[in-house]
Amino acid sequence: MPEPYDVITMGRIGVDIYPLQTGVPLADVETFGKFLGGSPANVAVAAARLGRRAAVITRTGQDAFGDYLHQALREFGVDDRWVSAVAEYPTPVTFCEIFPPDRFPLYFYRQPKAPDLEIGGHELDLDAVRDARVFWMTGTGLCAEPSRTATLTALRARSEAAASDGPSGRARTTVFDLDWRPMFWDPSEHGSAAPARYREALAHATVAVGNVDECEIATGEREPHAAARALLAAGPELAVVKQGPDGVLAVHRDGTTAEIPPLPVDVVNGLGAGDAFGGALCHGLLSGWDTERVMRYANAAGAIVAARLACSSAMPFPREVEEALSAGAVGAQDATRTGPARAATPPRTTADPRTTEVAVPPGDAQ
Repeated sequence: MPEPYDVITMGRIGVDIYPLQTGVPLADVETFGKFLGGSPANVAVAAARLGRRAAVITRTGQDAFGDYLHQALREFGVDDRWVSAVAEYPTPVTFCEIFPPDRFPLYFYRQPKAPDLEIGGHELDLDAVRDARVFWMTGTGLCAEPSRTATLTALRARSEAAASDGPSGRARTTVFDLDWRPMFWDPSEHGSAAPARYREALAHATVAVGNVDECEIATGEREPHAAARALLAAGPELAVVKQGPDGVLAVHRDGTTAEIPPLPVDVVNGLGAGDAFGGALCHGLLSGWDTERVMRYANAAGAIVAARLACSSAMPFPREVEEALSAGAVGAQDATRTGPARAATPPRTTADPRTTEVAVPPGDAQ
């Protein structure tokens, strides 16, 4: 049998077209950079940067941007064998504005439909999905068919494999990144349908990760401790509640609790911080670390990326995370070591990757 992957992620991918100027409205930006984007793809990149064997299940358009994403994944060391093309739809692109420390409006171009929502259950390599040490999926994958059924098929395959192995079987970690993006959902599902989809997926997850807004969609609870308890009651063994400038709360079913403050950082672009956190979370869980150590490591990885302009290309290497942890903050050398240089020096703060998100049809004014 082939060696199982350390991490397989499933879901969104696209091209990030980010300004190479900070503090400038999009209408006035003159220079842009092109980067691999999409949260599950970025999480796979982050895990690969930390030495993990990673792959992503997704779909692109059959176009030049799709070709670019294959190339970028390979360059980052992420296996692209399960990245296929959809002829009918273009590869999504995302623009942003960068106003440090805490305003990063996003403009998603995913119309008429994003190819990553065309993942079909019949296309899945369920043997690989079952065997992966960590499987990572997101709430966006539940927003439309056939992606919704495919995502649930993968989750059920994981649950069935764990059940057949029994208590003495090898560990399988299934992470549900709550990833609530309301603009991707039919407005009629915002009330009760979306939370029901989330509960269905939570029943198969061993780890749930989300900010307080996402936890509220999944559980109806916003207070971090109450949200964590509600997530655990829905099925997972570990609940991770990200609180921006208030740090992160992690609660395990065994009663272990870790409350980790944020790492001080000069925020440049908070958009990739959560994905770096996710890849480092996978790395820490695979390493068998205790909950507090995993959270501190993931926090540091996220803070490093918040100090950089790009997302995928900004994901840190192990030495960089260890240096930030040792220093107790992200230094200027960590911020500029990867990715384009900053256009301005923002104020000192703590990483808080809050964003404004806008779904923009092609041709509409931003």
